[in-house]
Amino acid sequence: MAEYAILVGFPLLMIGAGIGDCLTFKIPNWLTGLIGIMFFPAVLYAGMPMAEIGWHLTAAAIVLACCFALFCFGQFGGGDAKLLTVAALWIGFSPLLPFVIFVSLCGGVLAIVMKIWWMVKLQFERAGMQQLSKRVKVSIDLPYGIAIATGAIFAFPDSWLYKTLGGPMLM
Repeated sequence: MAEYAILVGFPLLMIGAGIGDCLTFKIPNWLTGLIGIMFFPAVLYAGMPMAEIGWHLTAAAIVLACCFALFCFGQFGGGDAKLLTVAALWIGFSPLLPFVIFVSLCGGVLAIVMKIWWMVKLQFERAGMQQLSKRVKVSIDLPYGIAIATGAIFAFPDSWLYKTLGGPMLM
């Protein structure tokens, strides 16, 4: 039963973070904290070796350093940085590159979809008002938590926890 809680709990928490980011453009600290804290009872239950825990912590530290740099240059939100870091903690070092690729691809699709949605919305608004040229902007805000959550869900089956706890064998 605990295997189900671990294998379903992480993706559900990530989905919650993605939906919350989409609706409010904020990822609450309590949610990223919960995702990060829940990693430790999960690895204790699964019997993860200390060396593997070290690799998971290394993956999270690398992602945190990269996200901190992006945050300092104004390219990434703080909530996104924290969510990406705790997701990397769960994913681990070995599948880290595929995870980052999944997140990047999902982020690209998200950017295209959001830009199209914004352009269609602008066309509808222009049909009613001619003075919207002041409102035209080059960039749009992206709820990147959606891309992070999607990338984490795609990468999670390659993680040590998923493989060790049986993953699809439990179904």
